[in-house]
Amino acid sequence: MIPFAKHAPEHRIEPTATRTARNYLGKVLRWQHGRQESGYDKMLLLQSMWPLPFDVYLLRFPTGSEIKPHVDRVASGAHYRLNLVIRRARYGGEFICAKAIHDSPRIKLFRPDVCEHSVTQIESGTRYVLSVGWIRKSEPT
Repeated sequence: MIPFAKHAPEHRIEPTATRTARNYLGKVLRWQHGRQESGYDKMLLLQSMWPLPFDVYLLRFPTGSEIKPHVDRVASGAHYRLNLVIRRARYGGEFICAKAIHDSPRIKLFRPDVCEHSVTQIESGTRYVLSVGWIRKSEPT
């Protein structure tokens, strides 16, 4: 009889669900550098791919950070994002989006996949934002 330990493969192929869960657990509730190399940090709070793909992040914008004008492309569907400003910076940190669906001092609802958006440089203080994003399969009619 051949012992299994000697002939077992040196690596295992993880099922997709296991790999996805491990990836999620490696990111959730941990500060990471934000996109656009702009100095902000993000913490993933919640994410799901089914039935409606969505994510929830806490964003932290320290002094000196900013987000340059950009558009967030998606492969398919319509991307929506609701940003709730929890704490404003002392100076700077204004959200800019010419075609926001709703834009009030603390509530920003917009389509990041079709509307160029940015955040002005934080001159003093730290800005915190709760950001909820989701993708609809098709445009609403």
